[in-house]
Amino acid sequence: MKDVIFDEQKQTEKSSYNPDVLSCLANLSNDEVFTPPEVANAMLDMLPQEIFSDKNAKFFDPACKSGVFLREIAKRLLVGLEKEIPDLQERVTHIFKKQLFAIAITELTSLLSRRSVYCSKDASGKYSVTEFENPEGNIFYKPAKHLWINGKCLHCGASQKEYGEEQRQGLETHAYQFIHNAIPGELENMKFDVIIGNPPYQLSTGGSKAQSVPIYDKFVFQAIKLKPRYLTMIIPARWYAGGMGLDKFRKEMLSKNRLKTLVDFPNAEECFPGIQLRGGCCYFLWEKDYSGKCHYTNIIDNSKNISYRNLSDYEIFIRYNQSTNIIEKIKDKTSENLCDLVSSVSPFGFGTSERGDTNKFDGCYSLYTSQGIFYIKKNKIKTNISLADSYKVMITRPISGNMEIPPFKVIALIKTLRPREVCTHTYLTIGSFKKEINTHNLEKYLNTRFLRFLLVQSLSGLDISKEKFRFVPLQDFTSSSDIDWTKSIPEIDTQLYKKYELSEEEIKFIESMIRPME
Repeated sequence: MKDVIFDEQKQTEKSSYNPDVLSCLANLSNDEVFTPPEVANAMLDMLPQEIFSDKNAKFFDPACKSGVFLREIAKRLLVGLEKEIPDLQERVTHIFKKQLFAIAITELTSLLSRRSVYCSKDASGKYSVTEFENPEGNIFYKPAKHLWINGKCLHCGASQKEYGEEQRQGLETHAYQFIHNAIPGELENMKFDVIIGNPPYQLSTGGSKAQSVPIYDKFVFQAIKLKPRYLTMIIPARWYAGGMGLDKFRKEMLSKNRLKTLVDFPNAEECFPGIQLRGGCCYFLWEKDYSGKCHYTNIIDNSKNISYRNLSDYEIFIRYNQSTNIIEKIKDKTSENLCDLVSSVSPFGFGTSERGDTNKFDGCYSLYTSQGIFYIKKNKIKTNISLADSYKVMITRPISGNMEIPPFKVIALIKTLRPREVCTHTYLTIGSFKKEINTHNLEKYLNTRFLRFLLVQSLSGLDISKEKFRFVPLQDFTSSSDIDWTKSIPEIDTQLYKKYELSEEEIKFIESMIRPME
């Protein structure tokens, strides 16, 4: 009898280290991350456990890679259905044929999944835990095709230059069946109780990794269309603040109040050892018939902070539970934020590669770039001519360092620009003043831990942008301000803490999250 494969307690005493092959596979890729068994089980723990005693319940993984979800579900069903179906082989046959279904994302992962779930890559073979009529069993895979319209796939947004048939000869096309209207006929009209998975995360646009477009949201939307009772997936957490086409997804996730549980890892390595995923990751339980607060857990350095949250309180999702009270205190005192003073991306119309002359000349403007200062004519400035002739503060647009493990720096460079000084797309500008002293006061404000902490609450990607300052209260940068800008940065922080009536515990949290600027 093949029941030995389901009993992980029956290991030989000769082996001192016997790692699960699925744990080893978990760090093979950064785009299509394999799920460790312990993470799969943590996700299954969120479901009502009586579902594993229901012989009619159907489970579906639409992005199967290693088969870990089906395998761990099978273990639970084998226990839960023991009384109703006492015969082991009968129980095994019922579970694998009637309850577990999947679509693999590639031909290779379909073979791997069948080997993991059925103990045989050929589900109809004699070594399979139960013999199917066909080699694929209930783990389906069939190559799908992109539908190109104006160089982009209508279904997933992939670039034809990157994923077209001519470019992908002999390679995977990444046209995933589940989101390309290619669901197998056997599954098309099936009603699933649970949809579970770890979908592919992104597709390259043909440029660098930073230019990749998210794709996991399309798997979640497609799963919701199938109207399961429960949906649980593990995905990147960058959707919290939207952007990159994720605004619609963020609104759907936050406003409908169907997220019953959300578990967040700012440092993805705490969930996927060996994987670096900017912005961290999360897994969730969506319930079709649920409407209410979300049981939210934020995990940092194995320390859990738990709260029940109304996810629709803000336009974006506030990641740290301790931050919500601080933001509310600030909103009670100040209604205006700093967004109105922040420039749009590429404030003067110069790309990151723009360069000018290396030597000054009469009437030139200084151009700040990532490679130093160059000099240009005024007629080269494409936008914001008046801003070019005023005092303003320049900050680097890319986030400084990682945003996974505090304390954070957040802003790499903060510098006052004088009239006739401009910058490339590498930077943003903040403010437009006639007096230099106002700019210096703003520069001090940007250096405070207080401001950079509030900026962090909106960050989930790689860059700082105008809307990320939504929680940063606007201050009076003149000499008549209620803040004494002549003081040192730490003293200004102290004034800001007092102004917004922050508690000692809240101040301690801010200063644990944000390190001083050099």
